[in-house]
Amino acid sequence: MNLEKALFALRLLKRGRKAITALAGILLLLTLCGGSATTALADSPITVVLDPKNAGALVPEGFSGLSYEMALVLPSGNGKYYFSPDNQPLIRMFQTLGIKTLRVGGNTADRPTVKVPEPADIDSLFAFATRAGVKVIFTLRLRDSTPEDAAKVAKYVMDHYKSDVVCFAVGNEPNVFAKQYDIYREQLEKYMAAINAVAPDARFCGPSTTPGKAAWARDLAKDLGPSGKLALITQHDYPGASALKVTNVVAGRDKMLSTDWIKYYEKFYNSFVPAAISNRVSYRLEEANSYFNGGLKGGSDTFTSALWGLDYLHWWAAHGANGINFHTGDNVASGETNRSCWYASFVSSPEGYNVRPIAYGTKTFDLGSHGRIVPAQMESNPDNLNLTAYAVLAQDKTLLVTLINKEHGAGAREANVSIMPGQAYGGGEEIFLSAPQGDVAATTGITLGGASIKDDGSWNGSWTKLGGPAEGGQFNVKVPVASAVVIKLRGK
Repeated sequence: MNLEKALFALRLLKRGRKAITALAGILLLLTLCGGSATTALADSPITVVLDPKNAGALVPEGFSGLSYEMALVLPSGNGKYYFSPDNQPLIRMFQTLGIKTLRVGGNTADRPTVKVPEPADIDSLFAFATRAGVKVIFTLRLRDSTPEDAAKVAKYVMDHYKSDVVCFAVGNEPNVFAKQYDIYREQLEKYMAAINAVAPDARFCGPSTTPGKAAWARDLAKDLGPSGKLALITQHDYPGASALKVTNVVAGRDKMLSTDWIKYYEKFYNSFVPAAISNRVSYRLEEANSYFNGGLKGGSDTFTSALWGLDYLHWWAAHGANGINFHTGDNVASGETNRSCWYASFVSSPEGYNVRPIAYGTKTFDLGSHGRIVPAQMESNPDNLNLTAYAVLAQDKTLLVTLINKEHGAGAREANVSIMPGQAYGGGEEIFLSAPQGDVAATTGITLGGASIKDDGSWNGSWTKLGGPAEGGQFNVKVPVASAVVIKLRGK
């Protein structure tokens, strides 16, 4: 342990005066403790090294999305549509959050008691999509349906709204009722043939299974990826599994911000994404959130979800995903029943839509994700702070850096981050995502750039000036406990 600290100290010497201060602290600690391993230093710096010269793939323009139940495409009891070109608060909310892809599906897409959308319903949906500036992933009914029935719906959509369709999913979580992959694939191919017979340009996505059946996504990529008919491999993901099985809400929140969930992402990625890549098919998590069965009350509806959602979006963007659609709505379907939606991005209110914390994570991602992925390496983090870092190079060469400090609760530590940008920058701006007193259990009082998102979808948060680079060209930023910051660095 002594040798490791000594090597770390030598590396810090190259970072300038701040590093010398850190070295003095290390030497003092070693002296006081007789040179033995000890607890973490409260003020040790974190160094993040960026490499904008080797920026990689572009984050897809439609990366941020929302997912809704198909039942919402139908008119309500008073005959009004949720997805209406006249629903200005919803349109503005989509635009404020940076939502570019709308998926309609969920369990109600295959629920026999829910009517299949008719032309008037579809017209309202796509009129809304045009006003909101989003493309649509449309789920066709598979359960208790026929290829001919699905083809009628797909033909109408393609005849009228071809340019606004990303793809058609055939069935929602078909593993629930098809049971075996081979049965599903056989049905899917029949549906695809019937649809392409009347809509030759229609493209498809799937298998849209529950998280435990990602092997279906792997196999579908291998079987149909080479055909060119798959626009996307789509998969559902809820890292926390069923909210109904969580017996301790505090532990449930802790898991959302833990490194264990990141390990889960890695395992989940490896279960199907390599097959998609090798068969040249993009992949998307077209229904996702923290816990299924409506989310965890006291977890999915708290500031925890803002930090988690921001990190989740960036992690999958950095790993080549086409995008993520967070499932949402006032209520969501769970099997054959409906439940209150605790993981909602926003819920209906008299003035429009009351924003939940996860939406702040989506908005923060929007502020720092337009561009090409930049390698971001945590070169030093001697105290193992629970912090993640991501970077994107914008088209105008602005470097966007997102830092997420997931430290929370007793013993949580502020992060003192030194950003090594990889080339010379003259200065920039920063904007913070925060909750009152850094409380991850907070459900209200959340701000981004000092302002909250209002029910009408408006937001007037602002960036603040970031000081110029320190000696050595690095930028030093303090990230408070349970908060995140987006930093814009501009060239000299």
